[in-house]
Amino acid sequence: MSQITVHTPRNAKRNPFMRWLIGKPLPTAEAHHQTISKKVGLAVFASDALSSTAYATDQILIVLAAVGAAAYIYSIEIAIAIVVLLAIVTISYQQTIHAYPSGGGAYIVSRDNLGENPAQVAGAALLVDYILTVAVSISAGVYQITSAFPELHDYKVWLALGFILIMTIINLRGVKESGLAFAVPTYFFVGATLLTLGLGFFQYFTGTLSEVEGVLEPIHTTETLEQAGLFLILRAFSSGCTALTGVEAISNGIQAFKEPKSRNAGITLMWMSAILSTIFLSVTILAELTHAIPSHRESIFSQLGRVIYGAGTLPYLALLGSTMLILIMAANTAYADFPRLAALIAADGFVPKQLTYRGSRLVFSYGIITLAVVASLLIVIFQAEETRLIPLYAIGVFLSFTLSQSGMAVHWWRSRNLKPGEKIPTLGSELHYQPNWRWKLALNVVGATLCFIIMCIFAVTKFADGAWVVVIVIPTLVFIFFGIHRHYQRVAKQLSLDKFGAPTRIRRHRVIVPLGGIHRGGLEALNYARALSPDVTAVHVALDPAEEQKLRAKWEKWGDGLRLVIIPSPYRALVEPLLDYIRSVAAQRQPGEILTVVVPEFVPERPWHAFLHMQTAFMLQIGLLGLRHVVITEVPYQIQHD
Repeated sequence: MSQITVHTPRNAKRNPFMRWLIGKPLPTAEAHHQTISKKVGLAVFASDALSSTAYATDQILIVLAAVGAAAYIYSIEIAIAIVVLLAIVTISYQQTIHAYPSGGGAYIVSRDNLGENPAQVAGAALLVDYILTVAVSISAGVYQITSAFPELHDYKVWLALGFILIMTIINLRGVKESGLAFAVPTYFFVGATLLTLGLGFFQYFTGTLSEVEGVLEPIHTTETLEQAGLFLILRAFSSGCTALTGVEAISNGIQAFKEPKSRNAGITLMWMSAILSTIFLSVTILAELTHAIPSHRESIFSQLGRVIYGAGTLPYLALLGSTMLILIMAANTAYADFPRLAALIAADGFVPKQLTYRGSRLVFSYGIITLAVVASLLIVIFQAEETRLIPLYAIGVFLSFTLSQSGMAVHWWRSRNLKPGEKIPTLGSELHYQPNWRWKLALNVVGATLCFIIMCIFAVTKFADGAWVVVIVIPTLVFIFFGIHRHYQRVAKQLSLDKFGAPTRIRRHRVIVPLGGIHRGGLEALNYARALSPDVTAVHVALDPAEEQKLRAKWEKWGDGLRLVIIPSPYRALVEPLLDYIRSVAAQRQPGEILTVVVPEFVPERPWHAFLHMQTAFMLQIGLLGLRHVVITEVPYQIQHD
């Protein structure tokens, strides 16, 4: 009978610097203690949506600037329409949270109701969205800084990369710690913004509200008057819909909340939507009342702050400081959701399995680092210009909205024939009786239709501005996802024990030891090889006849009767002749025979010393990895200084 023993290890030692940087390791049993409250959840998952109020109005006015200041009056009507759409999307995701309490948002809903292909499209769109969330939010935050301090404009890329590094380190410390760290900036922004907007309306109704003056580098578009009308309004509407980015985040991160998870997540979603609607609509109205205009150098928030408080005053700097902080903190929504979503997709076998790994702080470390690296590349490529990144941003957002609401519509349609109390398990949740399924279905159909229209408008109107990148990237990612999935399926089939029977017994064991010379390291490898099998062959590639004679002489003394094969190499190739010899021996392998290549490897005292050696062992291993039924074993020999 097989014996199974469970060994309990001691606490692993950890680099003191890493422990200081990201904190002490947490055991798996602590996972349920790392959940967060509604107040902290608002900071973690709503910062992206709330931060979009800092640039959504700018995006509306940039489009309306095509026909001059007279068109700005439409901004309020457009903002109201966006708030109505926000209400529809919010109610839809509220339903998603309760129907799919395990989280996953658009990805799980699509997988459950629309099938594998739409699910991977939703997954790709959301992953792209989260990467762009980091790039856009950090860039927009840096834009606020350079609005207040123009002399920093030339350093914006370095500032953005620095903020990404800080965000990455904080998130590697764990969801709970990052949430607590980001709660203060989020509530500081909400408080400072609502105070500013309240004061602005007070000044308006008392007749003391001034108009914006002295805006540097106002944005001029290349549109013509003929392009005004419904098409222009639709463009402005779709651009302003960037205010909806991040609304889906809470539905993806339900498992991060304390119990009852669904209820707490749903309440947090409603809080977020109410605050978002109030700030966005108020900013747009005040921008119209003060005649604020979009600028390359100064945000609408900065212009409103100048008018209400005065440029350079402490309240003005506090407003811009809070806006900068929330824009940077908005990236935390992506840091919270990207690793979770990537882990779900990885668990289904469509992205590398490493993304399911939880690090020492119970966070998906590989997902966090992947997000940081790709977002940093975008920052460098687009020079931290959020206006260049936003066209890439919104298509993925509204594609995921469309798929999520379409999936929920199918969910309600499937539940229509169930009886009270009847439940049917599904992949991500369960179907049960819904007495009011008709109005829920209607709401999701309307929401899906509107989101699809907005996505198409973005794809067409922003295509030349960079949206074509996302139109290509998302299908490419889906193609890659399915390629990865096929690979994992093939591996699983090869590793499966079904119909396996029993492993072939090893009847003969041949060992080959490549030797560059006769020395202590080589003798250690030979001793190890003889412990494996009496059938040992040492192989040496002779580059120099004189050195070959010296090696033969040493072998007579130290070879201990083992077989030595010398391969002449008149053209001084070293690795290739070895590989050819090993391949020829492997080709003659008999059934039940296994070939082991024992590679002596020097391990220097200091890591940088490795660059002073040929690394022949490494190159040999790379060349042998593709050979079947060949085992590669390293025998390290530590080099120590006296």
